[in-house]
Amino acid sequence: MKALNLGRGALGPLALGLMATIALPAAAQDLSGKTVEFVIPFSESGGSAAWANFFAPLLREHLPGNPTTVVRYRPGAGSTAGANWFQEQTINDGTLIFGSSGSTQFPYLLGDPRVRYEYRDWQPVLASGTGGVVYLPPDLGERFDGDFDDLKDEFYIYGSQGATTLDLVPLLSFKMLGLDVEPVFGVEGRGDGRLMFERGEANIDYQTSSAYIQSVEPLIEQGLAVPAFTFGALDDAGNIVRDPTFPDLPSFKEVCEATAECETSGVAWDAWKAFFVAGFAAQKMVFLPGSASDEVVEMYYAAFEEMTARDDFAELAEAELGVYPQLTRTAGQGAYEAAISVPAEAKQYVLDWLADDYGVTME
Repeated sequence: MKALNLGRGALGPLALGLMATIALPAAAQDLSGKTVEFVIPFSESGGSAAWANFFAPLLREHLPGNPTTVVRYRPGAGSTAGANWFQEQTINDGTLIFGSSGSTQFPYLLGDPRVRYEYRDWQPVLASGTGGVVYLPPDLGERFDGDFDDLKDEFYIYGSQGATTLDLVPLLSFKMLGLDVEPVFGVEGRGDGRLMFERGEANIDYQTSSAYIQSVEPLIEQGLAVPAFTFGALDDAGNIVRDPTFPDLPSFKEVCEATAECETSGVAWDAWKAFFVAGFAAQKMVFLPGSASDEVVEMYYAAFEEMTARDDFAELAEAELGVYPQLTRTAGQGAYEAAISVPAEAKQYVLDWLADDYGVTME
């Protein structure tokens, strides 16, 4: 609700009291006794599940009225099924929020015909940056020495949610490194790809940071997996640098520079970087339906601001999600805009590659 544009000096006591009453809903928004459903369009074993389950109890603490907050899973079609469902929702009281991922953003960016959702109809209230780590089984990992020159003759199997999902970034990475990788499309979440790796059905995998911390680092400690590289992070100048959550691991750029077949300039690199930025700088976002009122949007802004300002938030987030920005209001809006737009040249390169390598077209 917009504030009245009236001069305070001209208002009598009755008018001032009326103005306070009009402004009351924004300050008194209350979810007491209600349940907030935090819907993510993936299975419950991947990075989005870990991310949502980190934020859900904190939202209960910081939303007015301390509502019960539950995570609901709506997997299917690489997340487009859940996003299409959310597009149709008109709940406007703050009891429904949706968590998207790069796997939701990429089909939208590429014009996937399954997409019936429009990001600009939704209201972003949080943008979470994240990273990703590629890892190998021990027999291959012990031969990895910072480049893939001695590993490119191997045959790799990779469990994938789909070529137009966030898996686009690792798949393009593998192509640029000259690896022979056969993706098995159709897994419902990155957690299912990890389970393929654990069962020996795949011999290369990647997980976003939250899932890697929770589910892959224990495998590494047991000697069942070996990290190869992260996708990296952006510095203030827009350069790819090491991921601050995993500073001891090389970035994809470093590994690419060290691998004879890979180049960090040219159209392939430009396309990789564009989709990396779109997929990871604001890799996960929290949305309200477009029907939510200004007061409800403000309520969530305030809850996330209060939450991220806690003295213990950085420590809690690092242990579960890694060291990444959590952005709201203007900063979050800027990250959201970066996540739902890529240059036309990068888009065309990726569309051509998907058609040539996987027979995937947007027709």
